[in-house]
Amino acid sequence: MAMLVSVTDNSFDAEVLKCDIPVIADFWAEWCAPCKTVDAYLAEIAAQFPEQLKVVKVDIETNPLVTSNYHVLNLPTLILFKFGQPVERMVGTLPKQAILDKITPYLDS
Repeated sequence: MAMLVSVTDNSFDAEVLKCDIPVIADFWAEWCAPCKTVDAYLAEIAAQFPEQLKVVKVDIETNPLVTSNYHVLNLPTLILFKFGQPVERMVGTLPKQAILDKITPYLDS
C-alpha cells in the first residue's frame, strides 16, 4: 500500500503547490473518526495511481496556517490541487468511488 506523506505549514508549498502532478491534501485530526475511513480510501487510491497522483496529509492541529489559508472548517476535507491551484474540494466522509469520480478527470493517463 502506498504511503501517505505528511506535510506541514513549512513544507506545504514545496510538497503540494510546486508538485508537477495532481495532489490530494487530506486535512484531518487524530480525534476525527471519519478521517480514518477516508484515510484508508486515500491509501488505496494512492496505490492505484502511484505515478499520476500524490496524496498528502495535513494535521489541522499542528498546521494552523495551511488550514486557515484554505478555509478548512469541517473534517475530513480533501482538496485536489493541480499546478498549484485548488481544483476540487470534498468535505465529509465520501465513498471511495465518489472521491475517484472527482479526481479522475484531473489525472493524466
